[in-house]
Amino acid sequence: MPNTSKQFDTIIDTCRSLFINKMKDYGSAWRILRLPSLTDQIFIKTQRIRGLQQNDVQKVDEGQASEFVGIINYSIMALIQLEKGVVEQPDLSLEKATDEYDKHVAETKQLMMDKNHDYGEAWRDMRISSLTDLILQKLLRVKQIEDNKGKTLVSEGIDANYQDMINYAVFALILLEES
Repeated sequence: MPNTSKQFDTIIDTCRSLFINKMKDYGSAWRILRLPSLTDQIFIKTQRIRGLQQNDVQKVDEGQASEFVGIINYSIMALIQLEKGVVEQPDLSLEKATDEYDKHVAETKQLMMDKNHDYGEAWRDMRISSLTDLILQKLLRVKQIEDNKGKTLVSEGIDANYQDMINYAVFALILLEES
């Protein structure tokens, strides 16, 4: 798994760099977003990826990779919002936001490493379209949990679903790079 760990880090470095640059441009304006708004942003990106995978014609000159990066960053923002709560005004400095980003990435990477150990990196034999579908399924689960006011009977929480979306998006980016 050392290769997967390094590949994960390389992809997250790209995502983190974009996050930092957007923080420099916009500050932490995203902190006012409620969880369903972030979920819907991820949904839009996932739907666009599915469209790119299914349609013969592409009218916007951006591929799947940038959308998977967006899924990763919005999911990390959602994890931060889950933990810190929504605010009325941007409240995080670049340094604090980056610290939060890094903390959630570390937790998500550890989950990925644990699951990779147990599942034997089965994702490496999957299609990118299947990873996209799994992200969409996780999104629909999150939307249902949100509609249920966060209550579940036997299911994992919203945070685990966001972490899975991050990891599936990282896997898709790894597979895109390797193809």
